[in-house]
Amino acid sequence: MEKVTIKVDGMMCDRCVQAVTKAVSALPGIGGVAVDLDGGTVTVEHEPAQSPLEKIAFEIEEQGYDVSL
Repeated sequence: MEKVTIKVDGMMCDRCVQAVTKAVSALPGIGGVAVDLDGGTVTVEHEPAQSPLEKIAFEIEEQGYDVSL
C-alpha cells in the first residue's frame, strides 16, 4: 500500500466528505480514505497497480471538486 495526500478544492461540508469518501472507497485496491476539510486534502492508502493516482483524482473530480496533483 502507498499513502498519498491530494489537494482538493471545493470541499466545504460533511456531504462533501461523504461523497469523496464513498467515490474513492469504491475503487479497487483502496485501503483507507481520510478527508481533511480544514486543510483541503484527501489522504488515500492505495495499491497503485489497481488504482493509480490519476484514477483516484478522476473519481474526486467526478464528484465536482478540483484536484491538484
